[in-house]
This record gives sequence, structure tokens and C-alpha cells, in this order.
Amino acid sequence: MPMNPGGDEKARVGLCFGCRHARIVSTPRSVFWLCELAASDPRFEKYPRLPVLACDGFEAKARREPPPEDRG
Repeated sequence: MPMNPGGDEKARVGLCFGCRHARIVSTPRSVFWLCELAASDPRFEKYPRLPVLACDGFEAKARREPPPEDRG
């Protein structure tokens, strides 16, 4: 199953798509979304059912800053 970084994948995955605790686990035949909070908190499923529409552990990923412009 190819990954589509656009809106289709975001809608299919839900909150995990933008969560700093989520990791993608790929196998030759499948792609899974792993919740790293599950390792330390039993309230969270290791591989939650998608799409995740509500989650107490959601924390947005840090945004990457654009590189500074060259001023010369």
C-alpha cells in the first residue's frame, strides 16, 4: 500500500498523522501506525484503529522552521 502524503492519507489516519507520538511501521505488505505512548501508558493502544478522531495523548508534531534566507 503506497503512502500518499496528501489529504487522503491524513483523512485515513486521523489525528495520528500529525501527532509527535505516532511512528510509521512498514512491512513489505502493510503500513501500520504505532503509538509510542502505549509503551508507558496502558490507556493507549499500540496500533490504534484508524482513523483516530479523538485522543487524550495527541500532541502536534513540531513544525520545521524554513532555512534562513541568504542575505548578501
